[in-house]
Amino acid sequence: MSGRRYPESVDVAIVGSGPTGSAYARILSERAPGATIAMFEVGPTVSTPPGAHVKNISDPAERARAQAASEGPGERGAKVANPGAAKAGVRGARPGTFLLEDGYAFEGEDGLPVAAMSSNVGGMSAHWTGACPRPNDSERIAFLDDLDELLDEGDRLLGVTRNAFDSAPFGAIVRERLSAAVDAGRVDETKVQRMPLAVHRRDDGRLVWSGSDVVLGEATRENPGFSLFDESLAVRVLVEGGRAAGVIVRDLRTGEEHRVAARFVVVAADALRTPQLLWASGIRPEALGRYLNDQAQVVFASRLRDMPPLAEDAPTAGLAEYSGVSWVPFTDDMPFHGQIMQLDASPIPLAEDDPVVPGSIVGLGLFCAKDLQADDRVVFDDEHVDGYGMPAPRIHYRLTDRDHEVVERARQEIVRLAEAIGDPVGDRPFTLPLGSSLHYQGSTRMGVADDGTSVCDRDSEVWGVPDLFVAGNGVIPTATACNPTVTSVALAVRGARKIAAVLSQERTVAATASV
Repeated sequence: MSGRRYPESVDVAIVGSGPTGSAYARILSERAPGATIAMFEVGPTVSTPPGAHVKNISDPAERARAQAASEGPGERGAKVANPGAAKAGVRGARPGTFLLEDGYAFEGEDGLPVAAMSSNVGGMSAHWTGACPRPNDSERIAFLDDLDELLDEGDRLLGVTRNAFDSAPFGAIVRERLSAAVDAGRVDETKVQRMPLAVHRRDDGRLVWSGSDVVLGEATRENPGFSLFDESLAVRVLVEGGRAAGVIVRDLRTGEEHRVAARFVVVAADALRTPQLLWASGIRPEALGRYLNDQAQVVFASRLRDMPPLAEDAPTAGLAEYSGVSWVPFTDDMPFHGQIMQLDASPIPLAEDDPVVPGSIVGLGLFCAKDLQADDRVVFDDEHVDGYGMPAPRIHYRLTDRDHEVVERARQEIVRLAEAIGDPVGDRPFTLPLGSSLHYQGSTRMGVADDGTSVCDRDSEVWGVPDLFVAGNGVIPTATACNPTVTSVALAVRGARKIAAVLSQERTVAATASV
């Protein structure tokens, strides 16, 4: 899959190897056999197969090395994985991610002080929690009639399951208690339920978490027309005759730049670096970088009470699986999404000095939908550059009065939920620094018309630049509270089908003409 001989031309050039870029490669491999596809990733390969989740690396030292290798250019500092340190004013990124050096907040604005990225094959899917809830109510994209079918495809590509934690002895109890507090007046889709997760359990009982390797699948890995180039920085999208025509790629191992012509270009970098590449390429629609949104996140913990005794051979260290992962879906009446999981299974421990007995403490997190504003944006200029020498993302971001109201409601609701399932741990919930969710959206948003409020059409094709597609969470145009990955993969499926259909039609016409 990897090589250092860059092609002179391909049918499709994909920038970024995360779940959405990988979804393009997979759908094209399935629907357009014979198409040549080159994928370029700025970071290194850190797992086997390429793009696999680092949690699947059993050796802790190897896993730590993979995480460190994903942390972008420059020095790799200490990681901060809990809000206890954030309370002390320390800006810290989680293992496998890195922060903006500056430009993350401006005077008089809230900013996104812990906005983070990953640079590695697989992108953030090598480090994520695997949560794949579907959008509900106003989270849904109303102008896509085929959204549910696309979400089904997203589930297929990500390997989403609901039964990986069915054997968790406390899971049903947690959901029963949550349901009693939440479900009244809700339709079935928004009642408390198991969290859909991109994870499966092997025959030997081991959990295997999905990364881009699962999205790529055998169809892509066995495709002779597919090539993956890591440590390869796309510095410009080529536009010729008003259409996308390829990319300029810098080999970070040698510093040499290569021109790769392409019939189609897909930029699937992330919600900060996709607009970065378009801006650097002189592609600057009015909405580029605007409507940027994060999900303000409130966390708390509760010690389960009146629990049945565990078996004598139950594990007391590591990842115990007693409580599973439960989901309280977003509704317009309650504009936040709840993720309830055993605290030692959560990526955000509540505090280092709070002893955690496996299975006894449950972490609660509520993610809040943002009040979308065009002035919440990532901007670029010719003066500031990032560690790769590209225009540096600089973020303007404010919480509105409505945002503050929703966060306060979430703080009250999370206490109510904690009391419903057990005895709250600590005096009050904690609101994480903005950017903590890693769910940045809207910066290349989809729309129905080229009216200055969106960057791309329903197929993710950029307005005014035919054959250029964007992918990733940035394409999502709605205010969501749920984890966005399955939605962004679903949107990528739609765009990939468009490209596959055009390539197939062109091949048919060419074959007919040659007869």
